Amino acid sequence: MPLPYHMPLFRPPSEADNLIIQVTLGCSFNQCSFCSMYRSKHYVQRALDVVSEEIKIAARRRPDARRVFLADGDALSLPADQVLMILDLLHTALPKLSRVSCYATPGNILAKSHDELVQLKAKGLSLLYLGIESGSDLILKKITKGASQQGIVKAMQKAFDAGLKVSGTVILGLGGKEHWREHIDGTVALLNRAPITYLSTLQLHLEDDIVDEFQTKFGEKYEMQDDRGVLEEQVSLISGLNPPKPVVFRSNHASNALALAGNLPRDKEKLLSQLQAALDGQRPLRPCFIRGM
Repeated sequence: MPLPYHMPLFRPPSEADNLIIQVTLGCSFNQCSFCSMYRSKHYVQRALDVVSEEIKIAARRRPDARRVFLADGDALSLPADQVLMILDLLHTALPKLSRVSCYATPGNILAKSHDELVQLKAKGLSLLYLGIESGSDLILKKITKGASQQGIVKAMQKAFDAGLKVSGTVILGLGGKEHWREHIDGTVALLNRAPITYLSTLQLHLEDDIVDEFQTKFGEKYEMQDDRGVLEEQVSLISGLNPPKPVVFRSNHASNALALAGNLPRDKEKLLSQLQAALDGQRPLRPCFIRGM
């Protein structure tokens, strides 16, 4: 019996082969101007008995599942006691379970106490996917992120202090041609202040149904970066990064013109060399027709 997923369903690329349980529907914020993922859904915190039944169905289908992703947009918006009960249900149904992960917003993390986050970690929630997008307060305001650099840093530090791993994403091109330096400089400043385990970069892609909203909320004419401009942003980002602890870095998302992988700061020069080769035309870029979010 298949799980009765409420579509559309999204998950991070690294969760592609893992079991997905929808504990919320949609996104509790759902105002970011660049994102159309959950615009067709109303945010709902799903009843515990419904989630419990779906966990039982999932366990019958995949009794050996080791990893679970809690969907939709920000499962951490649920009260801590409800998430704890869901984690208990998962461990009872899936004896080989080793990792539970979910999306989280800065606000969701900050709304939980340190003790609540520690309890969630103890019950098996070990990885949070956090959309940083940018570290620039100007850009964060222009994209209606509902967060500030200081707030994002505080949330990342709070998660780290509770023992949770954070996988953060930055969107290259988000400042356009006019504000790209502000975007990257602010992002470097944020990442050099806050501990993070995994860092990924995406390349901005706007779905047709969100373009007008993005342009309006940006507050001025937005001119999209071309591939060369995005590569130069990546050079500036990696050059400036001196994170407080080692970071696993990836730009292998399907939206990127150039796939990169390494550890920072260890592989900084290798990554910069690969970027320079691409800028010099010596390393091919991913064709536009196979890119996407």
